[in-house]
Amino acid sequence: MTKPQKVSRSDEEWQSILDPFEFQVLRRAATERAFTGALLNEHREGIYRCRACGAELFRSTTKFESHCGWPSFYAPQDSDAVELVEDRSHGMVRTEVRCAACGSHLGHVFDDAPQTPTGDRYCMNSVALTFENEHDRESTSPTA
Repeated sequence: MTKPQKVSRSDEEWQSILDPFEFQVLRRAATERAFTGALLNEHREGIYRCRACGAELFRSTTKFESHCGWPSFYAPQDSDAVELVEDRSHGMVRTEVRCAACGSHLGHVFDDAPQTPTGDRYCMNSVALTFENEHDRESTSPTA
């Protein structure tokens, strides 16, 4: 996979694209409440994309049940798909995960998943992602 193309927009442009809650999560690093996200129980095969810019971020093959209340993945689609940034908010040190293409806040990554191949738990906000069903994608692909 090639490096994602950078997307740069003003706050006003983001606000015209995203609904108010999406804007707060993606552009202001808010967090949706645990166990409320639409993609938490998504189990079909497919691709998870950034809701703000559409960049491919995660594949369903890396999603796992962490029981933390947010969709969890053990690795991004590609190491260039996300950026990791130290987050010292709320009196703790965590690693924030941002979309590498547009800089939107996606969630945080933790190294507390020994049951996964990487040991990592990318804990993502559902509202920060869209899901593209692999079956729908194949059915709309042109055939040779």
